[in-house]
Amino acid sequence: MAGVAEVVLGLGLIFESTRSVAAYGIILLLIAVFPANLYMYQKKNKGLPRWLLLLRLPMQLVLIGWAYLYT
Repeated sequence: MAGVAEVVLGLGLIFESTRSVAAYGIILLLIAVFPANLYMYQKKNKGLPRWLLLLRLPMQLVLIGWAYLYT
């Protein structure tokens, strides 16, 4: 479900009329999934390298900032 939201919001960035709403949606989505990514780093790595899971956490802040540029 989150993947569908990501695609729809990403497509929303293309059009000027929906860009700001889509950017806020992306920001909210990134904030919403942050606890799950933190949990995955702490408990369940699913075979991914731990350094990659750690890198993903601050990367979300970068992505939030990037999305904010489109608001």
